[in-house]
Amino acid sequence: MEHFQFNKTSYNHIPKDPGVYKFFHASGTLLYVGKAKVLKNRVASYFTNKSLLNRKTQRLVSQINTIEVTIVNSEYDALLLENNLIKENQPKFNILLKDDKTFPFLVVTNERFPKIYATRKVVPDKGTHFGPYTSVRDMHKALDLISKLYHVRSCNLNLSEKNINNKKFKVCLEYHIGNCLGPCENLQTEVDYLNEIDQAMLILKGTIQPIKIRLKEEMNHAASLLKFEQAAEFKSKLQLLETFQSKSLIVNPNITDIDIVTILHGADISYVNFMKIEMGMIRASETVLIRSRLKEKTAEILAYAVPTLRQKFNSHSATIISNFLFELPEIDVIIPQIGDKKKLLDLSIKNAFMFKQNHLRIKTKQQDNSERTIRQLQRDLRLKSLPTVIECFDNSNIQGSYPTASMVYFKNGKPLKQEYRRYNIKTVIGPDDFSSMTEIIYRRYERLLKEKKTFPDLIVVDGGKGQLSAACISLKKLGLYGKVPIIGIAKRLEEIYFPEDSIPIYLSKKSSTLKLLQFIRDEAHRFAITHHRNIRSNDSITSILDNIPGIGTKKKTDLLTQFKTLSQIRTASISALTNTIGNRLGVRVHNYLNKKKES
Repeated sequence: MEHFQFNKTSYNHIPKDPGVYKFFHASGTLLYVGKAKVLKNRVASYFTNKSLLNRKTQRLVSQINTIEVTIVNSEYDALLLENNLIKENQPKFNILLKDDKTFPFLVVTNERFPKIYATRKVVPDKGTHFGPYTSVRDMHKALDLISKLYHVRSCNLNLSEKNINNKKFKVCLEYHIGNCLGPCENLQTEVDYLNEIDQAMLILKGTIQPIKIRLKEEMNHAASLLKFEQAAEFKSKLQLLETFQSKSLIVNPNITDIDIVTILHGADISYVNFMKIEMGMIRASETVLIRSRLKEKTAEILAYAVPTLRQKFNSHSATIISNFLFELPEIDVIIPQIGDKKKLLDLSIKNAFMFKQNHLRIKTKQQDNSERTIRQLQRDLRLKSLPTVIECFDNSNIQGSYPTASMVYFKNGKPLKQEYRRYNIKTVIGPDDFSSMTEIIYRRYERLLKEKKTFPDLIVVDGGKGQLSAACISLKKLGLYGKVPIIGIAKRLEEIYFPEDSIPIYLSKKSSTLKLLQFIRDEAHRFAITHHRNIRSNDSITSILDNIPGIGTKKKTDLLTQFKTLSQIRTASISALTNTIGNRLGVRVHNYLNKKKES
């Protein structure tokens, strides 16, 4: 079981498997959880037949930004998982299943003559639990079937050996109508009773074939003796048995508190799927992407990822099922070959594979879109070569104070943040954006020349003719003018300027070229503003206290901790100051802040 992310325009790639879908708002808030037998068809119905939706659902659809789907084995499993997710997350648009009521279980008690009854509260010490049942009707059918096939007591008597030998109880109506064989009066031995309980537990586990064979034999035997009413009774029991819900992988009572971890490898990415099983049910699931190098080993990747995932989902299981052996302290890692644990492992591998395929599809689509956009950019700007690498510059200041600048680096239409650069303006005094642009362009490309590094395919400056001309001054000084394409993009009308051309060009607002240039320009502006704010923040930390001889970081911290603000330090008494930082420094601070000379 695993989730895959889609946006609301790409739901056609959702698989046609049973599972659960989740709708998310742009803010990341979970809006709705639903289940489906065919996920693709169910999700598509929200977007293809909007006119048929009620007002509540139309409002839901209008807020959907991201879709996540989770694959399971059957619609029955999907219903169980949907119930868990709704109760855990309480989505805004889910009304049903929000209460604390859980699906019912059947429990076989572990007393001397076990009883079988329904419960909504699982208490492991009470006995063996089977379920949960998504249909109360199906659960009662199971109980009814067992009551017709076997003689299971319904009383609450304490049938200890001592009580029975002392003849403490008398048979009740259930004995007289044939529903009980009277173990309370020792009319049925414990061995015979437990044999019937074992047969009943086989039905609850889903192992019904031996019982069906026996019923067919008894039906045929009754028919051969011309006991048609009895044969018809066996036939009805057989039909009930055949329609009885067999066990589900998601609720196997033999698989409790266990984790499943599988890993698949890509070219440079590993896909790790994690599932947490509690009380036989899948409680959590997630796939993570881990960028792996050739020298890294699978065991090392799992040893790194699994503890993080276990901590995230608060798992304390002592056993992990995996498709690869690795070591964790005090954890038993196994690779099952058969049985339900192998089925769970296969399900995890299937979901990891589906996630991998979806990730590669999205990545390929993004690469194709980026390549088309870059080629369109080359045509629109009439560039000689493909603008694979683009560098964009912006500067920031407040009335000339704290002047800074930034450069962002884009490769194949995507930001490469490790190549971003920040600049503190060194040669410009006052609010002069043009001179600042001249300085940072010169510093950037003078360094590339000295280090003999490759130049970008396109330079973009945030601004109009003025900033562009200022940048060109530096390129001319460096002998790069005309060798590296450069443009300016002005914010007001999104005008694109070329050197020595006073008339800008205008691109369509829907143009992929303009959208890419806007994204690059906005990223440069964001990066410049962030750097500018950091410098101002760091500068504001310093205060007049730093100018007082003898007041270092520790003493300043002590003063601010005690008095909170500079004004309260200034108005504090000498005794209060000396109690905080000592006699000599206390007097010095008081005299300095109140513009008095030390005595």
